[in-house]
Amino acid sequence: MTPYDLFLVAQADPNAQGNPFFGLAPILLIFIVFYFFIIRPQRKKDQERQEMISAVKKGDKVITIGGLHGTVMQVDDNSLLVQVDTNMKVRLEKTAVASVETK
Repeated sequence: MTPYDLFLVAQADPNAQGNPFFGLAPILLIFIVFYFFIIRPQRKKDQERQEMISAVKKGDKVITIGGLHGTVMQVDDNSLLVQVDTNMKVRLEKTAVASVETK
């Protein structure tokens, strides 16, 4: 076989139609990789955070995303009353809680 023959064999027929699945396979593979390495772990992390925030109760020690450390004095539907010093209480949204340390 000459190099010219190999060139002709390597060229595909422009009118030939391949399996359309092979065109979608790389896109499908990329989506699966994104799902298992990005979307699924983030959903799990968000769910754990929601469970942590919903389990906050009076007396728990919390750290906010702003860095305030304090003790929960009152829990409402969407907010917390946190004592950060002897005579200082701050009302915060529950979403501002970064971590919770239970008694």
